[in-house]
Amino acid sequence: MTTLLHLDASARGGQSGLQPHGSHTRRLTHRFIRQWLQQRPGDLVRVRDVGLNPPSPVSGAWIHAAFTAPSSREDWMHKALAESDALVDEILAADILVLGVPMYNFNVPAQFKSWIDNIVRVGRTFGFDRQRQGEPYWPMLKDAGKRAVVLSSRGDHGYGAGQRIAAMNHVEPSIRSALAYIGIDELHSIAIEYDEFGDERLAASIAAAEAEIASLVRRMAGEIG
Repeated sequence: MTTLLHLDASARGGQSGLQPHGSHTRRLTHRFIRQWLQQRPGDLVRVRDVGLNPPSPVSGAWIHAAFTAPSSREDWMHKALAESDALVDEILAADILVLGVPMYNFNVPAQFKSWIDNIVRVGRTFGFDRQRQGEPYWPMLKDAGKRAVVLSSRGDHGYGAGQRIAAMNHVEPSIRSALAYIGIDELHSIAIEYDEFGDERLAASIAAAEAEIASLVRRMAGEIG
């Protein structure tokens, strides 16, 4: 059985095409999960909505607790890390992360950044040893075989590699960097563009993204066998 973590980061509730002002990324994540379960109905899906229920941002107390050896942590430190521990446990239990992450002002939503800050955890998802020869940091999930799918949306167009404003896209690159740091190297990305135009180009972009999802689901599910 494969376990998927279905995470939505949009501040908008609902899905475009179903609700007025609904989220394009929620539309895509739900489509991915629905088509995945059609292919593999016995798989498990866990849901995390950081868009509507954002994790607490990292605080000074959190940092103090995270960088204290587990055997030396006081009760308040365990409480400070409890939410982070739950978020990390979800990643450890998942084989595939399905992440709905819209572009807000060229980067990820603040809610999603809080999730990243909570799951990039010393001693849990990355290791650090200042006495270690060579690189003192290492990814702890490197050999776990985890994969990620980033489903995004953008108001403008041309954010793809080599396109007109690719340098302004800090969504997929930042997610790729953070996940690779903890050992999740395989990342697939699909995005809807032209949202602010709202014309036939948006409709075409939605259709293209949905076709890409169908192809990606077939390929990834087929690789599991």
